Amino acid sequence: MRYPWLPTTQAEDPHAPSAAYTRNGMSQIVIGASGGLGAAFLQALGPTATGFSRSSTPALHLEDEASIAAAAASLASPPTLIINATGFLHGGGFMPEKTFAALSPEHMARAFAINTIGPALLLKHFLPLLPRGERAVFVTLSAKVGSIGDNQSGGWYSYRAAKAALNQIIHTAAIELRHKRPDAICLAMHPGTVSTRLSAPFAKTGLNVRPPAQAAAAMLSVISCLTPADSGKFLAYDGVELPW
Repeated sequence: MRYPWLPTTQAEDPHAPSAAYTRNGMSQIVIGASGGLGAAFLQALGPTATGFSRSSTPALHLEDEASIAAAAASLASPPTLIINATGFLHGGGFMPEKTFAALSPEHMARAFAINTIGPALLLKHFLPLLPRGERAVFVTLSAKVGSIGDNQSGGWYSYRAAKAALNQIIHTAAIELRHKRPDAICLAMHPGTVSTRLSAPFAKTGLNVRPPAQAAAAMLSVISCLTPADSGKFLAYDGVELPW
C-alpha cells in the first residue's frame, strides 16, 4: 500500500492522492524521531519527512513550549501528516507504580509533563498549520493502559492517568478541529508492545512484541485509510477502536 502523503514517482498516475500532496508542497512530520518507534516512522515515510527530537535542528523539548513553537515555525510547508511518537513510562529512578503506596508527586508530574502536557502543546502549535480543504492527519501515540474501560489489572497509576488525560485532550481537540478544518483528522493510537527502550523491562514472554519497523508499518496502513469520521477516536495499531 502506498501512503497518500509519500512522494510519487513519474511512473504513477499524476492524479493519484500521493501526487496531489507532492504538488502542493506538503510535509510530513515525526515528533520523537530519535526514539525507536519514531525513527521507524521517519524511515518508513522516506527522505521528504521531517523529524523533530531533542537532538534535531531545531531541537524540540516537550517540556519547553518555546522549542515546540520554534519547531512549528521552522516548517516551510503545511503538514499533511504529524505523528507524535513521544512518551514516558520509566527512567530517572521512576518505574510504574504497582500500588498506591508507591505514588510520588515527582513521578506523577514527570508522567503528565511528557505524556499529557507536552502533546497538548504540540496540538496548540501544530494543528493551526494543517492545510484547509485538504486531508491532514495528526496522530499521537497513546496506550491501551490509558483506557479506563479496559483497566482490569490496576497499577501503573501515573502512566495510566497521564494517557487517559491525553486521550481526553485529543478527543476534545478533534471536536474543535471539526469546526475549523473539517477535512482534518486528529486521534490517539495504541502501538501495541514494541521492542523499544520504553517497553523493554515489561516485554514478558507470551506478549506479541513487534519490531519498530513492523509496528510503524501497521499503524501507517491504518492511518492511510482514515477519514474525517475517524477524528477523535482511540484506535489500536490494527484499527480496532478501543474503549475510553
